[in-house]
Amino acid sequence: MLKAILWDVDGTLAETERDGHLVAMNAAFAEFDVPWRWNEQRYGELLRVAGGYERLLFDMQSQPLAPATQDERNALARRIHLRKNELYTALVDRGALPLRPGVRELFDECTAEGVRMAIVTTTSQGNVAALLRAHLGAQWRERFAAVVCAEDAPAKKPDPLAYTVALERLRLNGNEVIAIEDSAMGLVAATAVGIPVVITRSLYFANDAVPGALAVGPTLGTRSDWEPAPSSALHTGCIGLADLRAWREQRGA
Repeated sequence: MLKAILWDVDGTLAETERDGHLVAMNAAFAEFDVPWRWNEQRYGELLRVAGGYERLLFDMQSQPLAPATQDERNALARRIHLRKNELYTALVDRGALPLRPGVRELFDECTAEGVRMAIVTTTSQGNVAALLRAHLGAQWRERFAAVVCAEDAPAKKPDPLAYTVALERLRLNGNEVIAIEDSAMGLVAATAVGIPVVITRSLYFANDAVPGALAVGPTLGTRSDWEPAPSSALHTGCIGLADLRAWREQRGA
């Protein structure tokens, strides 16, 4: 029996990377008079490093004008990352980051059918709150049985810690839930603790190899171009709970 849906955030709920985090990061660079900027291609490369703070430190290794000592780099990265998160929140509050197609519909269907939901991400609580408050209102937390963020699980995906914490808080086993992710890193994290994963490909992870995913498709808002194909007899329009249950049954979960 499917008892809960576990949601990743960045790239899964919204295309937050290109239209949110990248924009905010470059704005923070400018405010701190840092002499470099990330373009879309470079940011896509840096996403292979999990965590915004960690990305900053990694990128500084190749920046000739980065601070000389590690302590100085750590301090600068912390200041930039903090300001980036503030700028990101402002972008979200202005409505710059819509939910991806089909996300709100599945939120509402889970609520209507009594299927619990959880947020499982290694982005910060502040970033999660900003996005979901903008779309679900001030009481957004009431929609979720658990919210696991970077502060709860400091080991970033593909480490499975965030999913381990989520299962503990929900008091469920991996075979009782489905995770919705957009990347191979998320897939690895979830499957490491026995959670089947549905992949909705995002902009930056459109070509990730995702072997073992329960199903892979472009967005929850379309029934086209999914593998395996959803049954037309189950649902119309968006991907819904009936499709997720059918994919589980096909896998024998």
